[in-house]
Amino acid sequence: MAEIEPVAELNEGFSEPGVAPRPWSDVVDVLTRPEMFWLSTVRRDGRPHVTPLPAIWLHGSLHFCVGPDEQKAKNLEHDARCVLTTGTNRLRSGLDVVVEGLAARVTGRERIRELAALWDERLDWPFEPTEDGFRGADGRFALVFGVAPTKILAFGKAPYSQTRYRFPIVTSGTK
Repeated sequence: MAEIEPVAELNEGFSEPGVAPRPWSDVVDVLTRPEMFWLSTVRRDGRPHVTPLPAIWLHGSLHFCVGPDEQKAKNLEHDARCVLTTGTNRLRSGLDVVVEGLAARVTGRERIRELAALWDERLDWPFEPTEDGFRGADGRFALVFGVAPTKILAFGKAPYSQTRYRFPIVTSGTK
């Protein structure tokens, strides 16, 4: 499945003079390379919940897994809106990326199998794929979610730049 390249918009108010939007390939590299992301969800009472977890970029979506009884799973059941962030803790180098979107359950043995293979390959974290998620070696079950971005922000450092990537809304036609 080919990824849709988003429209890049440089925010000149938060960028150094003369810089251009970061290439989309730089953002994809940041989404593909790291092992850890920070997931932000919202509790029923409106309080934020933030936690680190591994995630995998595949087919234009960021994927992660959580136990069904974890706070983040409960939050996503109530409100699918979430944010995942990654990057560097350095002030004068690197690229920080913020992914906004809706988390949707990933099911189906083929896609789950593909993701389980990537978890093992990239993170050395083996899972048994099931129809509805991952099963760990300890027997515990994990739900798998995918976040197709609605917006991505990329914060470049040295030179400083802020780029917003907007994704086209894809609609399916009817016959």
